[in-house]
Amino acid sequence: MTITPGRPEPRPETHDVPTHELARQQGVVPVTSLDRLAQPDLWESEQEYEAFLADLYTSRRSDVA
Repeated sequence: MTITPGRPEPRPETHDVPTHELARQQGVVPVTSLDRLAQPDLWESEQEYEAFLADLYTSRRSDVA
């Protein structure tokens, strides 16, 4: 198979696998506590957090026309 530059590599053939089976194969477990998700030091500063939110809001509105 020849790959043309600038074109994505073809994806291998996949089979329809139920989501719960993929989760089992990958060791995904349900969240049982919000404390496990908490990341108190995720942002280095308030400005970094505000910049993230501004970018997030801009990206969400970019498709609205």
